[in-house]
Amino acid sequence: MEFLVFIVMAALVILPLFRLLPAFGINPYWALVAVFPLAIVVLLWVMAGRLDHLRGGAS
Repeated sequence: MEFLVFIVMAALVILPLFRLLPAFGINPYWALVAVFPLAIVVLLWVMAGRLDHLRGGAS
């Protein structure tokens, strides 16, 4: 039962990341590493760093 909950929760995280990552210029298959909690933090950190460049902010 716990494995089923893990699969559902992983899908709820991976699927949105799979759609968001290409908008930030990142290969969408990096979303698959999001099954690890630390990887989610790193992906969000990279996305936040690239957000400034996408909006044309100061570099």
